[in-house]
Amino acid sequence: MRTSLLAQSVRTAAKAPTRLLAAALIAAPLLTLAPLPSFADTVMPDYVQLVKQSSPWVVNISTISKPKQTAQFDSSNMPTFPPGPTGDMFRHFFQQMPQQQNNEPIRSLGSGFILSPDGYILTNAHVVADADKITVRLPDQQEYPAKVIGKDKRTDIALLKIDAKNLPVAPIGDSDKVQVGEWVLAIGEPFGLDHTATHGIVSAIGRDLPDESYVPFIQTDAPVNPGNSGGPLIDANGKVIGINSQIYTKSGGYMGISFAIPINVAMNVVDQIKATGHVTRGYLGVLIQPVTDELAKSFGLNNTRGALVAQVQPNTPAAKAGLKSGDIITKFNGKEVKRSGELPILVGMSPIGKPATLTVLRDGTEHEMTVTIEKLDKQAEEASEGSRAAIEKMGLKVSALSADDLQQLGVKYGVKVDGVKSDSPFASALTAGDVLLEVNRVPMQNLDELKKALDSAPKDRPIAIRLLRDGQPLFLAIQLNN
Repeated sequence: MRTSLLAQSVRTAAKAPTRLLAAALIAAPLLTLAPLPSFADTVMPDYVQLVKQSSPWVVNISTISKPKQTAQFDSSNMPTFPPGPTGDMFRHFFQQMPQQQNNEPIRSLGSGFILSPDGYILTNAHVVADADKITVRLPDQQEYPAKVIGKDKRTDIALLKIDAKNLPVAPIGDSDKVQVGEWVLAIGEPFGLDHTATHGIVSAIGRDLPDESYVPFIQTDAPVNPGNSGGPLIDANGKVIGINSQIYTKSGGYMGISFAIPINVAMNVVDQIKATGHVTRGYLGVLIQPVTDELAKSFGLNNTRGALVAQVQPNTPAAKAGLKSGDIITKFNGKEVKRSGELPILVGMSPIGKPATLTVLRDGTEHEMTVTIEKLDKQAEEASEGSRAAIEKMGLKVSALSADDLQQLGVKYGVKVDGVKSDSPFASALTAGDVLLEVNRVPMQNLDELKKALDSAPKDRPIAIRLLRDGQPLFLAIQLNN
């Protein structure tokens, strides 16, 4: 399970695990084919100095939110129950219902860092989500009320402002130059423990996480916990290369895997918020999927690089540029697309109305194409994401089929089932690998059509589903309101 570092009230403290890493260099006795790295390139940084240099611009962020309204139960209206075990059971259930509204404010904690001497603060959007009052505490214990200048839920970035002057400023690094294996330092407020420093290495770069299409996360093993959200990830030169945002956990605490938003992505968002108050993203108009090893071989590739175009939406920049289903985009504006998840990020950060170059592999031959990036329509974006979220909420994970997939299956349309949760109404009927052809007599052209079919399906009777399983067509009946 992936868990966001939700800013929360502090109840417990945890000890961060320590690690000791050793490196040894062995020189070749006679011939050296390549120069060996020096020990200075691999030695652990001076974390004492890094913490001293960095701590002055790391801040504590606390918020207060009004409690959400919940239904109240009036005990005077409790129905009467017959005597005996059954009546006792129902009576106990009603007695456990809330007797009065809980009016206690919700308090939470997070971290952030200073971007400018006049009080701009960078943090996570989820740290200040739904906050009625935000307070920033500096390392010298001075506290300032803060206002939200702007935030972007997509990238989980929020820009705050406090009324202060001559503040120490975080030096900003270049996250595009981050390498796997380099040392990093994290400073924040885990469980409310003020200015806690932890260290680790970069475990991976360009990580794609579910529902995070516009962030190529930096994965680290630096211990972070609830309260670290919004705090900086710092390299060995003392520069911020990321913002600690999420952890992978089954316990609610650190389990060795944490994720940071690259600072280049964050600063792009900051610049847009300062300029316009909101974030705009580029739009290409394609549905993409990863290039698997099997697909790579079928397309004549010797590796799995690129983003496979599963569908080109009509009247979009991609359609106007001549992109087709089955194309593999290997470069965008000269930058190599190693994984499909990198493409939305590159497109989203592109200037609106400006031409961009695409390197596309089609029928084994590379082509250069020019496409004019348009502004991503917020309504269209929300509709598309809403479709996927609504489908997954029903316990069904699906994906689009490429033109090559459709040809191999011998069908004109379809949506592939990637997984079914055990508590889903589809669990007894569908299995991973099934291809949905029709749902309630509606052809499955894309994910939006599937959502529409499910939304309009009757709830008082089963609906018919036509699918392809192991190459064979099959009709099934499914009751949605189990």
